[in-house]
Amino acid sequence: MDAASLISGLLLGALLATAVTLGVVALLARRRPDDAGLEPVHESLDHLHRLLAGMERARATAHGELREQMGTVGTTSAQLKQETAALVTALRTPHVRGRWGEVQLRRVVEVAGLVEHCDFVEQPGGTNDEGAGVRPDLVVTLADGRQVIVDAKVPFTGYIEAVQAEDVAVRAQRVAAHARQLRTHIDALAARRYPTAFRPAAPFTVLFVPSDGFLTTALEAEPGLLEHGFAKDVVVATPSTLLALLRTVAYSWRQERLARDADQVLEVGRRLHARLSTLSGHLTRLGSALGTTMTRFNETVGSYERSVLTAARRFDDLGIAGSPVPEPEPIEATIRTLRPAEPAFDDEATDARDGTNG
Repeated sequence: MDAASLISGLLLGALLATAVTLGVVALLARRRPDDAGLEPVHESLDHLHRLLAGMERARATAHGELREQMGTVGTTSAQLKQETAALVTALRTPHVRGRWGEVQLRRVVEVAGLVEHCDFVEQPGGTNDEGAGVRPDLVVTLADGRQVIVDAKVPFTGYIEAVQAEDVAVRAQRVAAHARQLRTHIDALAARRYPTAFRPAAPFTVLFVPSDGFLTTALEAEPGLLEHGFAKDVVVATPSTLLALLRTVAYSWRQERLARDADQVLEVGRRLHARLSTLSGHLTRLGSALGTTMTRFNETVGSYERSVLTAARRFDDLGIAGSPVPEPEPIEATIRTLRPAEPAFDDEATDARDGTNG
């Protein structure tokens, strides 16, 4: 219920109350003609008059506020209409449409996370196989080195006219015109032969449509538009489908990076294994040399005891030497030989074998 209806109801109730009060006053006047008995009625009428005056002031205030709010709404609506008309006029300009499509494409690329996981170039120049210069809006490099070309310049004048049309027949005509414009743009994009200008490149070109409504409206008039694009090696993509495509590209980049890191780990492991093999050979030869040295030392000690110490003890017996000649002890040790690595066991079997379990 609005403010005017509420105020009208209150006034109607006040008038009914006044009529009832006047009837009561007339009845009392017939029964009690003296003025002293009518004083309470006069007080009630004065109170009712003040109440009605307050209600009238409140109604006037509410009506003024309502009029002010309606004026503000009208001004805002006029400004919105003016801004919408300016936006529609701007979108009718080809370079403004192209710039808006590029901005939308940039936002999709940022949301897809390609800044960190993929190499892409905006508006690179190239020359196709026919010698013509081309400049797509975006070139995305895949994990295998191939490139995907994305173009964001899409005509949608027919779509704007279809949205503004109030007649059903006129809207159908504008929708059909929008579908024809998009089909013509697909043919023109295929004629530019972008994949031949950037090698190695995927054998198709992505036509980026800045809004899903543009493609949906065109498919209403021409359902086979996507198939026509596929036949021309042009993939029509909206922000949602292009986001899925670019996220797949980013995922492939992450997988390629993991595979590259795994190859590096494998190479480091091979080098470590080769160095361990060389070190094992050195240890084996060193152990053999130590074993041979111990054998020669013990043989020398035995010869020394048999041939030299026997004669030296005679000097001790004759009392010529000041102190006895010390006798060297033979070395009794075992050189541990490197053995092949044993099969891996679980922890319990390893503890039981080493005698550490209990």
